[in-house]
Amino acid sequence: MIESINADPAELAKFSDLAHRWWDPESEFRPLHQINPLRLDWINSHAGLDRCRVLDVGCGGGILADSMARKGADVTGIDLATKSLRVAQLHALETGTPHIQYREISVEALAEEQPSSFDVVTCMEMLEHVPDPHSVVQACAQLVKPGGWVFFSTLHRSAKAFMLAIVGAEYLLNMLPRGTHEYAKMIKPSELASSCRAAGLDVLHTKGLEYNPVTHRYWLSSNTSVNYMLATQKFF
Repeated sequence: MIESINADPAELAKFSDLAHRWWDPESEFRPLHQINPLRLDWINSHAGLDRCRVLDVGCGGGILADSMARKGADVTGIDLATKSLRVAQLHALETGTPHIQYREISVEALAEEQPSSFDVVTCMEMLEHVPDPHSVVQACAQLVKPGGWVFFSTLHRSAKAFMLAIVGAEYLLNMLPRGTHEYAKMIKPSELASSCRAAGLDVLHTKGLEYNPVTHRYWLSSNTSVNYMLATQKFF
């Protein structure tokens, strides 16, 4: 029997077509470059990345994975978009990023292969692109060690997120390629928190991410109505 993979071929193709632009800070991935320091500092403030074994799920071209490795972590990045992974590997070689590796493997398959192996697992801006986000949450929980941290970020399925993240960012401001996000795939914080608890993860911290289109500034806040992050810890 052929095991089905929790991935949307159209989503993989979408990011593969843009793979060569991952590390261009003025490209379609500019927002990821701009918010990465905020995400990195927030993750590091809770988990303390130095000398941790870290898994970045849905790593894409490696923007977050690379920065975590430079914080002293031993990082593995996984993705199913072949071209994006090649870009990540090439960037790591060109810049001499220490303690980092990339693999083309699903998070579910890796969870079977290496359960309870990582101190920290990150899954950022990925859940809204897969058919079964609950399966990803379960696999992340299986991969982290007891007492370890799992971080998620995604988009709230709300009217405000539809107007700002889709209509505004994709169609009016052209910050992202049109079709990057689908409203039906967005996830309410309560839904993600429920999936986390069912997987054995305690939701300890929630943080929102906001953007000012006039000043082009991002900042973290308590407002989770559009972009938000969860910091969770696996039950002992």
